[in-house]
Amino acid sequence: EPDVTIVSGLKDMVVFEGDDVTFRCQVSHENARDVEWKLQDVALQNNEMNEISVEKGKIHTLTLRKVTEQDIGTITFQVGPHTSTA
Repeated sequence: EPDVTIVSGLKDMVVFEGDDVTFRCQVSHENARDVEWKLQDVALQNNEMNEISVEKGKIHTLTLRKVTEQDIGTITFQVGPHTSTA
């Protein structure tokens, strides 16, 4: 199985309270395993507030819905040993 690396990392975002924000990270291979999103070192799950998806097989996205002040912090995308933060 090839080593999956991050091709295009996360970008810092500034949004208003109540808005949605989407983070994107592109990886080198499709069907990457061991992918994890975190906010302030807390693992995020796909639910009504956090939409986690994959576009075109390589672009992993995280959308935080109706953000609040509690959502301020570092977003981390991790695939295997590689990480990107914003």
